[in-house]
Amino acid sequence: MLLEKTALQIAELIAGSLTGTCAHTLQGVASLSEATERDVAFLGNEKYREQVLPSKAGVVLVPADFDQAPPEGRAWIVCPNPSDAFNAVISLFTPPPEHYSPGRHPTAVISASAQVPASVHVGAGAIIEDDVVIAENTIILPNVYIGRKCVIGSDCLLYANVVIRERCLLGNRVILHPGVVIGADGFGYKSGPAGHQKIPQVGIVQIDDDVEIGANSCVDRARFGRTWIRKGTKIDNLVQIGHNVEVGECGMIVAQVGIAGSCRLGNGVILAGQAGLAGHLQIGDGSIVMGQAGISKNLAPGSIVMGTPAVDRREFAKQLLYLGRLDKTNALLKQLQADVEALKQKNCNN
Repeated sequence: MLLEKTALQIAELIAGSLTGTCAHTLQGVASLSEATERDVAFLGNEKYREQVLPSKAGVVLVPADFDQAPPEGRAWIVCPNPSDAFNAVISLFTPPPEHYSPGRHPTAVISASAQVPASVHVGAGAIIEDDVVIAENTIILPNVYIGRKCVIGSDCLLYANVVIRERCLLGNRVILHPGVVIGADGFGYKSGPAGHQKIPQVGIVQIDDDVEIGANSCVDRARFGRTWIRKGTKIDNLVQIGHNVEVGECGMIVAQVGIAGSCRLGNGVILAGQAGLAGHLQIGDGSIVMGQAGISKNLAPGSIVMGTPAVDRREFAKQLLYLGRLDKTNALLKQLQADVEALKQKNCNN
């Protein structure tokens, strides 16, 4: 059923101040550039300020310093944080989450020795091997593979085509998006004249409560011991986490990050897109590694680094400033050289 709300109802929902008049009801949310008169949009970044007036959005959430009046037939809702307020509006118009009833699809293959409560949903083509233990209310969608002796907590959501290899541990409320692989062998070889000899990878992966891992990301099993993702950490799509890595609580790891083996990340670490970490590094609590940065040394707590090799963001900005001045500096040096030559010639003539 289509949900409709008035501008005043939305303003009351987010405790905002309504300016202007939008006579029709609102039915959804959209960006400023794509919105229709039935949509709510928001101004969450100054670089989009010029899109507010041309937008067709019936209602736009704006900050207090937005001083342009709304055109006729449109309205603004002034609020302290339009981005946060927009999240509440999204929730209002978003359909309820998909519901999966408890039970087992007839094509699922579940070992007789596996412990799978009746409250668990097991989708088509899923395979649950020997001695697996799964807690209450977990959802296992089609073609998920769970290897021998794995332990899966309660209220987990495993999307289609997830693979969890043998003996790995998942806490409660873990979300694994499609194509995630947990517990593949770590990349370990002893190289010599005869080629590359595989080093056994006999450890596990442990994923604690409330971790979410994006599509097609991989967390390798430890060579020995465990690769450990601690509670509350969120991992984006296409991330590679090597063997024996430890990721602290409430970290954020963005798309296409690569973390080599045996790194230790503290709590609250943020790795932006395409950052890369060499092996055996210590990354202190609260550190931020900016996009495409390459980390080759340990980072103290609270570090904010950029570039390859990564340096403090202030040093990186200084380097960019100097690079931007190279043309002028080169021209100045040439002029000074010419002046010196002219002075030499003048002295010779005298």
